[in-house]
Amino acid sequence: MLPIRQVKPKNARTKRFLDNKAPQNTENPRTTLFLKYSSTSEVVQLVLTDLHALKRPLAVKFSKKNPIHPFEDATSLEFFSEKNDASFMVYASHAKKRPHCLTLVRLFDSKILDMLELLVDPETVRTLSQFKNEKARVGLKPLLSFSGSAFDSPTVNAYTLAKSMFLDMFKGPDVEKLDVEGLQYIMNFSVEEEENGGVKPMIRMRCYLIRTKKTNSNLPKVELEEMGPRLDFRVGRVKEADPDMLKEAMRKPKSTEAKTRKNIETDIIGDKIGRIHVGKQDLAQLQTRKMKGLKRSRDVADDEEAFAGADDMEIDSPVETDKRMRMEVS
Repeated sequence: MLPIRQVKPKNARTKRFLDNKAPQNTENPRTTLFLKYSSTSEVVQLVLTDLHALKRPLAVKFSKKNPIHPFEDATSLEFFSEKNDASFMVYASHAKKRPHCLTLVRLFDSKILDMLELLVDPETVRTLSQFKNEKARVGLKPLLSFSGSAFDSPTVNAYTLAKSMFLDMFKGPDVEKLDVEGLQYIMNFSVEEEENGGVKPMIRMRCYLIRTKKTNSNLPKVELEEMGPRLDFRVGRVKEADPDMLKEAMRKPKSTEAKTRKNIETDIIGDKIGRIHVGKQDLAQLQTRKMKGLKRSRDVADDEEAFAGADDMEIDSPVETDKRMRMEVS
């Protein structure tokens, strides 16, 4: 096995570039790369343009055609990922067997992690420009909602993979605080229950603007207005992640994990609770405060001794007492 080649920086600029590409405790937000095959339909090109508009500014779109088959040879996609520092890709293509196809590609360390193929239904497509209303501003984080039991399946399938990929694609950068005014639109992904015939249900994607209106109470009235795009997908081929590679991708650095302290916990409210362990106490040796009122007097002590002596005396039964009296009389 050949050793890994290490590039030594020749100047400060190269060193900053290599440090930025190295693993970080807090990784940069995912940049999505949008590409297209040598033959693409007008429908899938419009869908690619709308998804790029929703993903901006963390998006790069190539206008040049690329004859790549991701499920057969993805070395070109790995090359593009390394050169553009993009860990997510959307690849558009069109063929007779797989018309209006979008391939979602997720990468780790510039290597293919997993892939999912989605076939767009051209009959139900409506683009952003077909909805004549206001659009959400660029760079805002959307609300993401998923409806359907297939997304919450305990076993890994195409729908759980689609949910994971859509979350990675649209979640944006991590933030500690969020202004309510920044919640301007919501993306809903829904899937129906699978029929007995074995036909996989479609994934329906809808985007809505969030409108707030004043009311007589302190809480505003919330209304949703569809802004587009409106897309329906059929699930195609799936390439699951390699277990060892997925384990490495999910590994967290030790510096980010909170150190556990013994006997110290935090409840759901956020209060810190501590547990103290003490030895067994002998209450007989407990030193109490001596008070004059708590002392027993001498008369009380004598009465207690008399009662104790009476308890120790043997008491005859009534029959024995009657027999003894008769004997004394005779």
